Amino acid sequence: MLTYDFAPLLRTAIGFERLARQAEAAARLDDAAAYPPYDIEAAGEDHYRITLAVAGFSSGELEIEAQDSTLTVTGKKADREGQAQYLHKGIASRGFSRRFSLADHVRVTGANLADGLLTIDLVREIPEAMKPRRVEIKGEAPTSLFAKAKKLIEGPGGRKDAA
Repeated sequence: MLTYDFAPLLRTAIGFERLARQAEAAARLDDAAAYPPYDIEAAGEDHYRITLAVAGFSSGELEIEAQDSTLTVTGKKADREGQAQYLHKGIASRGFSRRFSLADHVRVTGANLADGLLTIDLVREIPEAMKPRRVEIKGEAPTSLFAKAKKLIEGPGGRKDAA
């Protein structure tokens, strides 16, 4: 496995610590991090949906926690050792912890478990102060020098016509 050293980047870049941490975390991913499989979809302009395949888990065995810019989904199977004698055990029943990095102003709005799929709905709510706004363009205001010159040319009673 190839590893990268981000120390030189951190010595010369200011304010990019979060980006470097995310790059290091991505470089550490291994095959065990592929469980459970998931999809991320854009459900609208500012709406997103994460769907995790959690077959065999009940809602009581799943936990969703959103803190700062991290969404963590954890599954812990109840201990069922000794209840069944398997001839073949191919269904994964191990616990997991899956983390997602959320962008600024993204929050969890709800979650649903149906047919072995855990669906988590997210929405991006940009504060009003950060939204783009239109700025009205007004006509060019005359400078005081321009107004004085115009007044001198036109005279005190308005525009003078040449005779």
